[in-house]
Amino acid sequence: MPAQDEPEVGNWYSTLEGEQFRVVAINDDDETIDIQYFNGDIDEMSLDTWYETELEQTAAPEDWSGPFDDLVADDFGDTEQPFHFKDGINPLDTIEPEEI
Repeated sequence: MPAQDEPEVGNWYSTLEGEQFRVVAINDDDETIDIQYFNGDIDEMSLDTWYETELEQTAAPEDWSGPFDDLVADDFGDTEQPFHFKDGINPLDTIEPEEI
């Protein structure tokens, strides 16, 4: 069923093929919609195409790394362990308080 709702900037949508994108701008002058796919690619869609395409509004992806295709798991660090300062020293502890 083609999309009947008006596109809204910031909302995420998916196609029947599973491609996710969000609406980043709507240009009323030339009746186009700027969209950004999950992988970071930017595209433009006419309003006519919008209403002819079968779309489903979806939640934003939980995985924020989609546009960053050159990242590997090590780039995220060890997310399972809490961060500890080297040598057990917190750099904030070395700041002397201001005198009032």
